Amino acid sequence: MITKFKNAREAFVYFYNEINSNGVVFGDTKALFNVGFTLEHPQQKNINVLNPNRNFNLQYAEAEWQWYLSGDPSIDKLGEINGSIPPIWERMADSERKVRSNYGWQWERNHQLDKVVAMLKSNPETRQAVISIYDGKEISTYRKDTPCTYAVQFTILDSKLHMAVLMRSNDLWFGFCNDQYCFASLQELVADRLSIELGTYYHFAHNPVSYTHLRAHETPEHL
Repeated sequence: MITKFKNAREAFVYFYNEINSNGVVFGDTKALFNVGFTLEHPQQKNINVLNPNRNFNLQYAEAEWQWYLSGDPSIDKLGEINGSIPPIWERMADSERKVRSNYGWQWERNHQLDKVVAMLKSNPETRQAVISIYDGKEISTYRKDTPCTYAVQFTILDSKLHMAVLMRSNDLWFGFCNDQYCFASLQELVADRLSIELGTYYHFAHNPVSYTHLRAHETPEHL
């Protein structure tokens, strides 16, 4: 299996084919397990897949990123930014119309993002620059919405900021496309606050899945 890609588009095209060819049936999806890979140029985050059934919506990805930056877990805030609320978020919201998967709300809890930046500034060789997202101590609140991401860790090597994203599950078709955009944007934000260059982005998912949304006749040549 290939584990290094120039950008997110290359990774998407490759795993589209890999899941189709070698994925196992798991629930109502096809899936691989314990997949990790590196994106050498995370700033190239526009998937731009030329597929009539999967036209990556850059405007929406940016709206979701701005929603995360707001730190507001309310889906109504996303509606203000995007102009509409995707049905999936309506299904995942609680009675207060809030979700647990607004990652900005998660990294602002206990000032995690600020602490990560401060750690890296005071000790560029720290191994503790970690943002925790999935939290077993609040699992009782995950009845409708369980965060897909465990944690995000940052490391400075060769004067560049590298990042690793660790996920419990990641749908290739929707999740990966928007998640990589927002996490790459987070990496850019942290690098900017540190005034250093961007390094690589390592993406790991225990359970990358797809194909509840795909057509059997589609092949990578359509991408």
